[in-house]
Amino acid sequence: MGLRSFFSGDEPADPRLYRRAIVVLLGVVVFTGLAAIISFFLALRGEEPTLVPRVEGLELATALVKLQEKELYPRISLRFSDDSNTKGTILEQDPPAGAIVKAGRRIELVVSRGTAIDRIGAYLGQDLDEVKIHLQTLFSASRQLIVIRDPVVYIYDESPAGTILEQRPQPETEIEGLTYIDFVVSRGPERARVRVPDLAGLSLVEAALQIEKSGVHFNFAVRNADSRERPGTVVSQVPVPGTVQSPSTPVTIVYALPAARDGFISGLFSRELPEYPYPLRVTLFVQTADGTKTPLITAEHSGGVFNLPYEVPVGSILILEVLNRVVARVEAGS
Repeated sequence: MGLRSFFSGDEPADPRLYRRAIVVLLGVVVFTGLAAIISFFLALRGEEPTLVPRVEGLELATALVKLQEKELYPRISLRFSDDSNTKGTILEQDPPAGAIVKAGRRIELVVSRGTAIDRIGAYLGQDLDEVKIHLQTLFSASRQLIVIRDPVVYIYDESPAGTILEQRPQPETEIEGLTYIDFVVSRGPERARVRVPDLAGLSLVEAALQIEKSGVHFNFAVRNADSRERPGTVVSQVPVPGTVQSPSTPVTIVYALPAARDGFISGLFSRELPEYPYPLRVTLFVQTADGTKTPLITAEHSGGVFNLPYEVPVGSILILEVLNRVVARVEAGS
């Protein structure tokens, strides 16, 4: 009996044909399953495993050749380093040397750009504070290789205060490691001697105005007024009015506190400032509860104790600024 007869049903089916057909179908299913399993594991297996070579410390070109020999590919990033001699070499690698990975894997390489700067810059004529900020920014991502040596030498000069007059090492000197740089900086023109104003009997506002005009260095003390004194005024000063002296010599001023009144508070603001190499502009503000900000005094100050009496509305904030930068902020009376 042929297959046509088997499928047409014209003649009785031979049981052996059934068995053969079933065996063939099962064989096809098994073969297909095995082929699928083999394909799956081959796909999982992928590329052949390989050993990651050590490329740290090598020149980039050499490192790329070593990776290529292992059928590995780089992903490169750049970074400044602390040593100018490392420029163009591999600082880091990931995965590390000795790791087993599949061929075709990307290897992360960090390549040195060298130091952020390899020569001393020309800083003559620049402002010292600006140079400090520049160097901090320059080495923000790596170890600082140029350090300004303290203390800086200050001298009187016609240049504006803070101007760099001399530097050592000289510009264009090569940097081979941590380098200290010495500056000679202008204090500004030597200030003329000042005449002490007559402050006795003046109110605080009037006294502050005379201090600003004369340029004297001041130091206040406060106390309650006695029976012969008027509260809220200057009651004594040393030295006497008309004395000619250095701007850095303080004038001691005694101020009689004002009589108490509702809604106001009085006292003495005092703050210890760093010693400055030359006088800086210092301003004491009062900020009232509604946000209004008013200067009480603005003066050139060389540092040390800064103090000033005050009478301000309750809840006010006293704000001390040096070169427009807030250095103290306190509530009046605290």
